[in-house]
Amino acid sequence: MSTSQTRTRVAVVFGGRSSEHAISCATAAGVLAAIDRDRYEVVPIGITKTGQWVLMPDDVEALAIKDKQLPEVKSGSGKEVLVAPSPEQHDILVLEPGETPEALTSVDVVLPLLHGPFGEDGTLQGLLELADLHYVGSGVTASAVMMDKHMMKVVFAAAGLPVGPYTVITDKEWRRDKAAAMDAVASLGWPVFVKPARAGSSVGISKVNGPDELEAAIEMARRSDPKVVVEAGIVGREVECGVLEGHGSDLPRASELGEIEEIGAHDFYDFEAKYLNDDGLRLSCPADVPADDAARIKELSITAFDAAGCEGLARVDWFYTPEGTLYLNEINTLPGFTPVSMFPQVWNASGLGYTELITDLIELARERRTGLR
Repeated sequence: MSTSQTRTRVAVVFGGRSSEHAISCATAAGVLAAIDRDRYEVVPIGITKTGQWVLMPDDVEALAIKDKQLPEVKSGSGKEVLVAPSPEQHDILVLEPGETPEALTSVDVVLPLLHGPFGEDGTLQGLLELADLHYVGSGVTASAVMMDKHMMKVVFAAAGLPVGPYTVITDKEWRRDKAAAMDAVASLGWPVFVKPARAGSSVGISKVNGPDELEAAIEMARRSDPKVVVEAGIVGREVECGVLEGHGSDLPRASELGEIEEIGAHDFYDFEAKYLNDDGLRLSCPADVPADDAARIKELSITAFDAAGCEGLARVDWFYTPEGTLYLNEINTLPGFTPVSMFPQVWNASGLGYTELITDLIELARERRTGLR
């Protein structure tokens, strides 16, 4: 038996159709550079912005963000492939024009590094369930519900978790009566944050300081998603906690806390501050939070993880006010995963390095049964 046959074969899937395509590619660069090659055989699969799946070269440099230039999976980057949607085979099929699809290789587990719609929202997870494939991260329901900021808040409130004031503007409501929708927002007070309900990485988000700015902000959010969530501005620190599923019957594990501090020209944690402006923010791990409050945040983060039905991993984001009040902002079921992203950093501060974190997630996926669970 060859060395490759003794290793677990991992399909690393990245790119995708969402506005977070480039960040997904950058995440893949970090993972491909750090994954334990003695333990895992890697099959890199990129998804173009139009949804074509291609077998990609195992090239870290081509996927990294360099000089603020964003990477992209392009058609023609490699052979077109698809995952066989059948529990009878775990094959990657190569597509050649006019030819019957040919099996290239089978895979043991899929590591999705996709963010946003058509990747993080349960759609990819549904395909992998059809194929009876093990994969890293939450299943269809948790992925879909946690991707929708409105439904997420409904679940958290039902679980008794603290959620800040908000309102939702659906596509029908906006087209039917803009004035009524904006009146509902004004009742929250100012400032507010206007967000696409089902996008991520702060794409399409605006901080609105008064009614004159509101309509334009809603229209900008609607370019990413016709459903919009508007949240009351909360004065407080942005504190984040990583959660990992327990092995076997073990309980989920909470990491040390991290904190995001704005130190540049950006007055909130937008896309540019996250990925393109190195001096626009500071990530602190572990966060300087009193021990009792830190313990409470960790405990509530695990409660949120379980309430959402998450599996594998999640990053739980909180607002922590000067008075010690907590508001649950959101859960990310496939959080940013570049080496400098918050999720790997909080686990590194907890004693689990980047390579070990990747290994832990793959092994969790292999342990978990496929299908209903």
